[in-house]
Amino acid sequence: MKRQTKLNQQEQQQTQAAEQQTQKSVKEFATPEEMLRYDAAHTPVPAGIAQRLQQSVETLPKPARPWWRRLWNK
Repeated sequence: MKRQTKLNQQEQQQTQAAEQQTQKSVKEFATPEEMLRYDAAHTPVPAGIAQRLQQSVETLPKPARPWWRRLWNK
C-alpha cells in the first residue's frame, strides 16, 4: 500500500514562496562577457588581494601621452 503525504496549508505556502524566490534570482545573459561583468560587479574583492593588486599597479610605468596630445600641447 502506497503512503501518500499531503502537505498542509503552511507547507504549501512555504514551498510556493521558495519557488518564487528561486525564479526571481535566475538571471539570463546574452553573452559570457555580460555574465562576467555582472559577476565582477556583485562579487567583493578580498582586502588582501585588493592590497596586493594596488601594490602591483603602483610599480607599473605610466602610459605615454597620446600622439595627438603631444601635438596640441606644444
